[in-house]
Amino acid sequence: MDRPIGMFDSGFGGLTVARAVIDLLPHEHLVYIGDTGRYPYGPRPQAEVREFAHQLAWSLVKDHDVKAIVVACNTASAAALDELEAELPVPVIDVVAPGARALVKASRSGKVGVIGTVGTIRSGAYERAVAATGAHVQLTSAACPGLVEFVERGQTSGDEIHILAERLLAPVHDAGVDTLLLGCTHYPYLAHVIADVMGSDVTLVSSAIETALVARDELQAAGLLREPGGEPAEHRFLSSGDISWFADLGGRLLGPELRDAAQWHHD
Repeated sequence: MDRPIGMFDSGFGGLTVARAVIDLLPHEHLVYIGDTGRYPYGPRPQAEVREFAHQLAWSLVKDHDVKAIVVACNTASAAALDELEAELPVPVIDVVAPGARALVKASRSGKVGVIGTVGTIRSGAYERAVAATGAHVQLTSAACPGLVEFVERGQTSGDEIHILAERLLAPVHDAGVDTLLLGCTHYPYLAHVIADVMGSDVTLVSSAIETALVARDELQAAGLLREPGGEPAEHRFLSSGDISWFADLGGRLLGPELRDAAQWHHD
């Protein structure tokens, strides 16, 4: 099956998921759209995020003939996943459920936390996903407005972001969680800062690897995995914003795959 895997995010955060998919499935073609022209999604109304998610997903289906879509954005997953699963003609894989499963599995004490954008936390998506695991855990959630913007500017360390992180992470820190889910695909780029604030006893969980594993399993079950031995895998990266910035910062975050990034136009 030579058709590519499609993936989208509000910007650079989903590149953590793209990296995990490329590493786990090196033979697979990939098309990634970063909606950097309209980021951040977190503060936007859910209806607007839902509209953006539909535009991106259908563009991947119609313009790139993808065989599956990974919604590599927690805010978009929380706002639009059910509708996308119902209407798209290809499998849809999200980052919320895999992250929730990894969170409860990693906890020792049963006290767990999740941080995310305002939109993701307000949606209650993680409360529902954690409850769906059936695990007996105590979940503390905290919205972290502002963190995404630091990553999108390429700033992942320094006093300014450390002070902000201390304030935003106070609810989960004070709750005594032993495991914290980075409930936004941008946050792994801030893992050093978050780990410093939370302390060495707290395990940080990213949904990127778990999502890649789910993608592999679903594609395998559907007979959609690409056979090795053919032409080298092609990875295409598109952005709705400034292409030179997307290629430069994205290249620093992900690797040389972004040097040929191209423009994506939404209707």
